[in-house]
Amino acid sequence: MRSSAGTVLSPARRPRLALPERLRVPLAVAKLAALGALIAAGLWFGLPQGLGGRAEWVLVSGTSMLPHLHSGDLVLVEHHSSYHVGEVVAYRVPRGQIGAGHVVIHRIVGGNGKTGWTMKGDDRSAPDLWYPTNHEVIGAKLLRIPDAWFVLRIFHMPLLLALFAGFGIFFWIALAGKDEGPETDGGAPG
Repeated sequence: MRSSAGTVLSPARRPRLALPERLRVPLAVAKLAALGALIAAGLWFGLPQGLGGRAEWVLVSGTSMLPHLHSGDLVLVEHHSSYHVGEVVAYRVPRGQIGAGHVVIHRIVGGNGKTGWTMKGDDRSAPDLWYPTNHEVIGAKLLRIPDAWFVLRIFHMPLLLALFAGFGIFFWIALAGKDEGPETDGGAPG
């Protein structure tokens, strides 16, 4: 880039183009609104039921839902007021039953939410032994993340978490000095 005097300016000495003053505030408000919308969507779809949300994450274990769900998949389920036959739902094994409290994710094949749903895995020939009501159903399948067990394993390895945290801090420090304000041309050397 050349200055008005015809000399070549180095990249460090090039003047920055600044936004007009009338656009700075609306742009800042738009960025803040977009961030707020992203956080709200994350809370709406990802906040666990234990914290007052509608969603729950279920890690698939076993082969009963093949070919649709595989062992190691992570499934986001969302609580609804009602469910229907054909829907894949996660439910807790009812109290007083063998395996009480365990979470099972299978397809509804019959029944109703008041007297109990008939559940069956897609890769099973017989229905489940349990008949959960709407009260025991955690939610219907909303999203499947294939092979998420690998990513979840990382969160159980302190050394890798420390490494990721170190990289994050390094890049935060390295990039922090980039936004120091507009640069100006102090004049071309003569």
